[in-house]
Amino acid sequence: MRQTTQEVIEQYDRYVMNTYVRSPLVLVKGKGSRVWDLDGHEYLDVFPGWGVSGIGHCHPWVMKALRGQSTKLIHVSNNYYHVLQWRLAKQLIDSSFDGKVFFANSGAEVIEAAIKLTRRWGRLSAVQASGQAGTAGSPRDEIIVMDQSFHGRTMGALSATGQAKYQEGFEPLLPGFPCVPFNDLERVRRAVTPKTVAILLEPIQGEGGIRVAGDSFLRGIRQLADQHRLLVIYDEIQTGMGRTGRLFAYQHSGIEPDIMLLAKTLGGGFPIGAMVAKRHVADALTPGTHASTFGGSPLACTMALAVFEAIEKQRLLDRVVHFGEVIMDRLSALKARCPIIREVRGRGLMIGIELSVDGRPIVDACRAKRLLINCTQGTVLRLLPAMTITRAQLDQALGILEEVLLRQTS
Repeated sequence: MRQTTQEVIEQYDRYVMNTYVRSPLVLVKGKGSRVWDLDGHEYLDVFPGWGVSGIGHCHPWVMKALRGQSTKLIHVSNNYYHVLQWRLAKQLIDSSFDGKVFFANSGAEVIEAAIKLTRRWGRLSAVQASGQAGTAGSPRDEIIVMDQSFHGRTMGALSATGQAKYQEGFEPLLPGFPCVPFNDLERVRRAVTPKTVAILLEPIQGEGGIRVAGDSFLRGIRQLADQHRLLVIYDEIQTGMGRTGRLFAYQHSGIEPDIMLLAKTLGGGFPIGAMVAKRHVADALTPGTHASTFGGSPLACTMALAVFEAIEKQRLLDRVVHFGEVIMDRLSALKARCPIIREVRGRGLMIGIELSVDGRPIVDACRAKRLLINCTQGTVLRLLPAMTITRAQLDQALGILEEVLLRQTS
């Protein structure tokens, strides 16, 4: 018996924990940048899965990989080997910097892995520095984090997040995360103490309102870390895998991190997370110190490899750069005609439009016109179009957004 949208919503209310602010849509199908709801309505999705569907919903190459692998082997315990995991790890290393990879299932999980790896590395390096085997000396376990950052909902990730609204009601938090203003190198410098072991940041803050780290800030962080023997950790869970026009956002500045964290687009819609760490850091984790039951499964790895193949062979990074310029030009011109737009910022296909009014009614009005976007920080509209979006779809999306914003102004 076919259910109505209202009936599905009522069943959610009855059986599913109420932990999300949901739009009244029941989605049943997706292809590229289009999705369809239970009532057959078609929507243009320029915020696909919070960036998870970065190469579009149900990309044909990813679906082919999924179908092929699902008939062979879905899961392998990590006390055995399988060829797809090392192939994906090699692909990640060849595409970034020399190191090793730990696989998990989500962004929050690799944030947790990075916290553990960093603290263990800090203790081992303290032992080495002291020259007294088995004596840790003064522990280095504090990780400097940024105001308005977002790293996930698990307790370690939540503790590292620089937004109190997500932390309220879950205290006591994990200690050891001094928070400083984003893009303020002097405040980072003043926060360094003998207990500091690392600096954690997003090259572009997503939930923080699409705020871009300046190249001089990133260079200063690297120099500061090298001076004090600290690790630099980049959370590229949202920026990674082509979102900004380079495969990884750090490549715009050329400033390498010691640890890089990935998820979202990496799996093409399938849950996967990856922590890439330079070799001298990665070796701090040894058998028994960390694990993930489902991490790096054959199914997840084969889909991630298909994502890499699609980005390379379909030249998607070129599309990101070109379409990013198209969006910025259109929105900059719109800003001159629309006084509620304070600022347009971002890089590639990661765009934020800061308004002087509440952005949520704009999101609702766009949805009524069959366009799906997002609002963060109350006043920042967030666009994360798929790298496979067509020019016609992009023009359609921008046309709807312009119409809604101008109507709000009049």
